[in-house]
Amino acid sequence: MVETEGSMIPESFIDWAYHGRGELIRRQAMEEDVPSHEIFLGFTRHNPAIVSNGPEGLNASIKGVGYIPKPEYLEETLDAYMEHIQRGLTDDYFREGLKLLMRLIYGKGCKERIDFTRFGSLELALGHTWGNLQANPEVTLLFYQPPEISYEIRGRAEIHREGSVYHRLINAQHDVYHQPHVENWVNRPAYIFIIEEIYDNSATEEGFGNRVYYNRRAHKKGIGRRNPK
Repeated sequence: MVETEGSMIPESFIDWAYHGRGELIRRQAMEEDVPSHEIFLGFTRHNPAIVSNGPEGLNASIKGVGYIPKPEYLEETLDAYMEHIQRGLTDDYFREGLKLLMRLIYGKGCKERIDFTRFGSLELALGHTWGNLQANPEVTLLFYQPPEISYEIRGRAEIHREGSVYHRLINAQHDVYHQPHVENWVNRPAYIFIIEEIYDNSATEEGFGNRVYYNRRAHKKGIGRRNPK
C-alpha cells in the first residue's frame, strides 16, 4: 500500500465495523428476535481489546468503542441525546435509545456525519489502561470476530474530562441505551482513539497482517505527545 497522507479508511473495514454494527442495532430497534449467537458475534465489533503500555505494565483490556460524529455535528447530536436522557428511565427507554442511535449514527444518510478516523470510549474501571494512557497515549485496538475476521488498529488516545464536549457526548451516547446516570459522568473520563494505521489480520487472502490504512499526518502529529495529568 502506498503511504500517502490522508489515505481513506478502507471500505472493507467500514462495512464490517460500521454497517455491520448498524444492522444489528436496526434489528434490535425493530424488536426483531435476533438469535443470541448473532448478538454475541455482532458485539465483537464493539468490544476490542485495548492494548496499552506504561507505568501499569503491558496491558490489554476489553472495552466498548463506538463511532462519533464529525465536529460540526457534535452539539446537535449531544442535544438530541440529552433530550432523551432527561426524560428519565421509562419502559421504552432502551428501544427509543436504539432508534435514536439509528437516526443519528447508524441509519440511512448518517455515514456522511461520521468521523471514521476516530473511535470514542469510556473509562469505567480507572485501572491499568487508565494509568498507562495518562503517561503514554500510544494504543492498539484489536478486533476479532470468530472464525476468521480480525483488525488491528494502531493510534493514539486523547483523554477528555469534564468540560469537554467529547466527554459529554461519549457519556451521553453510552447512556442513551444504558440507564441514564448523568451524576456519574464526572467519574467517567472519555477516550478518543485516533486511528493512524489499520492492519487486516484476518485469516483470509487479504489479511495476515496486511496494512490497509496509514495516515502519515496523524502519526507525525502524535509523535512525542503525552496526555496531561
